[in-house]
Amino acid sequence: MLALADLLDAHGAELAALESRAIGLPITMARGIAGFVGTIWRYYAGFCDKLPGDFVPEGDDRVYKIVRHDPFGVCAGIGAWNASLFFFSMKIAPAVAAGNTFIFKSSEKSPLGSLQIGEMIVKAGFPPGVINILNGDGKTGALLASHVDIGRLSFTGSVETGKKIQVAATQSNLKRVTLELGGKSPSIIFEDADLDNALLHSSQSFLVHSGQICVAASRVLVHKSIVDNFVAGLKARFEALAGASGDPSQDSTFLGPVVDAGQKDRIVSLVGKTQSRSPSVVLTGGEANKNFVTPTILLNPPLDSAAWREEIFGPVVCVRSFESEEEAISLSNGTTFGLSSCVFTQDIPRALRLAKRLQAGAVAINANHQPDYDLPLGGWKQSGNGSYEGGRAAVLSYLQAKAVLINFPAAKL
Repeated sequence: MLALADLLDAHGAELAALESRAIGLPITMARGIAGFVGTIWRYYAGFCDKLPGDFVPEGDDRVYKIVRHDPFGVCAGIGAWNASLFFFSMKIAPAVAAGNTFIFKSSEKSPLGSLQIGEMIVKAGFPPGVINILNGDGKTGALLASHVDIGRLSFTGSVETGKKIQVAATQSNLKRVTLELGGKSPSIIFEDADLDNALLHSSQSFLVHSGQICVAASRVLVHKSIVDNFVAGLKARFEALAGASGDPSQDSTFLGPVVDAGQKDRIVSLVGKTQSRSPSVVLTGGEANKNFVTPTILLNPPLDSAAWREEIFGPVVCVRSFESEEEAISLSNGTTFGLSSCVFTQDIPRALRLAKRLQAGAVAINANHQPDYDLPLGGWKQSGNGSYEGGRAAVLSYLQAKAVLINFPAAKL
């Protein structure tokens, strides 16, 4: 694992170029991801010799109770297209550290980087069969989900596909499944927030990868007392960033295209449907040129509109105002998703109070949420199934407990 981490570092530029070419990811962001994955492998390599069992001291003195944590054996993972190198590492590294073998299928939209890592896996010295890489579309993923010799599967992608994988896993061999699914994350901005900081994260941080990130805070809730100033500032920043779109291979490009024509058409359709119901909803943007979608602000979209309820996965943010803390919590939790959330305020007790009440797997305070390798990542409600990737929790999820009871005859008096 450590040898692979070194190889990933050494070939980061090459991997970044492949990711950028596959999905139009701006090269600067691709380099950031590629330069990060070696750290993930080093982190999980540290668990290889640090996973002891447990001893249960209480109870019958004639029974010595220990708990082993054993690997599942063959595990599998299916990654999303928007950050293939990240998902490759976050799924495989903890599984291998726990003693499992692994089969990884990248998205058919972004297979290049994962395939290139295959050569590095061999060079690093992994025995044949420990890490296996597949190509293919949803049919290949369905075969993995239903395969009776796979004991554990991790999937990152849409809610609809996640439900199909859960059904296939249940109907085959009841394999353990981790689902990290979509999001419609809220960002709550209170009247005492640092306005420039809130605008930075609601514009530049949100528009990274053209909004094609599962934890993107695509619903921005702003206190009524500052909403006019905030909206004016956000509009100016969106329109300025629109000028930084272009060739993803150039360092000067901030906004690349969305992944393909199908995604572009879906985004434009959702905006158009919302605009047909509320003609003044589009504050800026809403247009597309080839697969480039203009950064878009939807102001006060109807609460029952698809743009407010569904994951758009593009450079489209919805903005609404709120008056009270209770209203902000109600609007934030009023969704089937629960992946991530953000709170902007200088009142830390209030931020912690909201962090407790927000129905999400992560809460970022005074910044956008960026998943990290040493913290659990997973969603509540339909954003996941309660299992987590990241941190020690990820390693433990690739182990199953086994109780061992050693019985001794009664001592002779």
